[in-house]
Amino acid sequence: MAAQLMKRCSCLLREVCRLAPVVSPAGPLRLVGVAHKTLASSATTATSNFPGPLSELVEREQVFTPYPERQEVDQLIEKATRPEDILALLGAGHCLHQNHAALMLIQISRLLSEKPEDKAVLIQDARFQQLLQLANSQVTAVWHGTLVKLLRSLYTLPLPAASRELRSVEQEVRWRLRRLKYKHLAFLAESSAGHMQGRDSQELLTELLVHLERRWAEIEDGRTLVAIMMKTGHLSESLMTRLEDKCLELVEQFGPEELRKVLVTLATQNRRSVPLLRAISYHLVQKPFTLSKSVLLDLAYAYGKLGFHQTQVFQRLAADLLPCVPSLTTSEVARCAKSFAFLKWLNLPLFEAFTQHLLSRAQDVSVPHLCNVLLAFARLNFHPEQGDKFFSLVHEKLGPELAELDAALQVDVVWALCVLQQARAAELQQVLRPELHSRFLGARSPKDQSTFQKLLHINATAQLELPEYTGPRLPASALLPPPSAPEPKMTPLQKELQETLRGLLGASDRGSFTVPTQYGWVLDAEALLDSEGHFLALRDFVAPHLAQPAGSQPLPSGAKRLAFLRWEFPNFNSRSKDLLGRFVLARRHVLAAGFLVVDVPFYEWLELKSEWQKGAYLKDKIRKAVAEDLAK
Repeated sequence: MAAQLMKRCSCLLREVCRLAPVVSPAGPLRLVGVAHKTLASSATTATSNFPGPLSELVEREQVFTPYPERQEVDQLIEKATRPEDILALLGAGHCLHQNHAALMLIQISRLLSEKPEDKAVLIQDARFQQLLQLANSQVTAVWHGTLVKLLRSLYTLPLPAASRELRSVEQEVRWRLRRLKYKHLAFLAESSAGHMQGRDSQELLTELLVHLERRWAEIEDGRTLVAIMMKTGHLSESLMTRLEDKCLELVEQFGPEELRKVLVTLATQNRRSVPLLRAISYHLVQKPFTLSKSVLLDLAYAYGKLGFHQTQVFQRLAADLLPCVPSLTTSEVARCAKSFAFLKWLNLPLFEAFTQHLLSRAQDVSVPHLCNVLLAFARLNFHPEQGDKFFSLVHEKLGPELAELDAALQVDVVWALCVLQQARAAELQQVLRPELHSRFLGARSPKDQSTFQKLLHINATAQLELPEYTGPRLPASALLPPPSAPEPKMTPLQKELQETLRGLLGASDRGSFTVPTQYGWVLDAEALLDSEGHFLALRDFVAPHLAQPAGSQPLPSGAKRLAFLRWEFPNFNSRSKDLLGRFVLARRHVLAAGFLVVDVPFYEWLELKSEWQKGAYLKDKIRKAVAEDLAK
């Protein structure tokens, strides 16, 4: 059989050589196709007869369709300024090849993108319907690049979802997906993925995603990669994973715009790809990019949304943003301050510049933007140098509009004022009135539970820090901890602190651990010292700070209550030993409730290696707290 096959191949090659001089210019390409087909036929049907003269096969087989030469009609289509100019070409006697109808539709779509109101009129035009039918009849001969542009154009035109012409083009694209270059697949993903979702073209979209994922290694440039990530990455988890891997390969080629788009895409999809974020951070620090204002704002947003901390990047963002502050809008200032607050990054010069910017445009500052800035300041416990002027502006703007805000936002704003020690009685009264706080009693959603927790802190501020306040407060039943509240998992620092304290106290009745208070805060431990420095049993003495007050005996003369508060790494500003605003408020409230606070920060505790060192550390902390109280 092999000998027969070789014999027939030899005959075929002799025939090719004999006819080669007389074929047309396109002949060599056609002959290749014919030879391939004949060889395949010989291999599969060894007993079949040798085909007829090769010239007949050349005449009959149209394997390769060359792209037609540029004609006058191509120039007319490109120069058209109105859809009418293009439709007029249909009856003008021009010789139209198989791509012209598609090119006309593409140009019509481009022209109508600037005049969407004319689309409905165009659909009713008989010449447009004729053009659609012509394009549909020639769709199998349209070239790949023109075909994908045609599909995009039909999506932008107001064709019905069940349009026969649209479905025909979609089906043709599906058949050709394997043969399309990756740049064509990327174009479809960038320009048409959203339309496919909206028009329920799920089969085509699904196959497109499959081909994009299977052929991801063909991506060669950053623009294509970024476009696919932005348009289709959220539609397929496996595709997005492949694209992130490809980003690691190409990230060195990226400029500021590509880096910005990748970071914003990751932030939008909430994908915290640590290797990719590290690579992007490296290039942002090492390369002398000139970052525009919009790029800086987007980078700050993306890092804040993803909670990815990179000190050198933050330093560069803050340094590059500082000279741009005068040109920012109040919206951009609020957005930037919010981003840095999420990052727990307090750059004093930058935040002072934010304050000055708002004061210089006091008349133009809207309440929502001012609220965002105020919340950012409270999170970072930032007190501006021009605090009197700034908070006067805050009270002036909030006065008439506080009641018009969303209930949860009202609570957030007043809570922020409590953190910064700027809350006024009228503002406390606004959120502690029964009409508002009753919405959050018995809250079940995490967001509502967080809002109610802030209401407890506001109520504690009114009780402990503003004795002149006489307005409404939360009912006593609201101060009780929910019976079904799950106990949070103990941290290593919390566990070690409790073990060391138990050994230090000596008896179980001399201290309490994880103590919930009516102020919305939980003490890590509580103890009672008499005037001679000995620990006393807690259960016999009155405890007004508890959510359910216990005990009846008053404290002995000279006795002092101790509250042990541990401060974990997340409780501090980034790269700082300054507590975040929330925990500064907690410490203030515990002090105002009559406790001596024993602070146990993580950075001091980690240096203690033995149990003896930890016990000696706590004893020293207790002595210092007592000495400071006596010094007052």
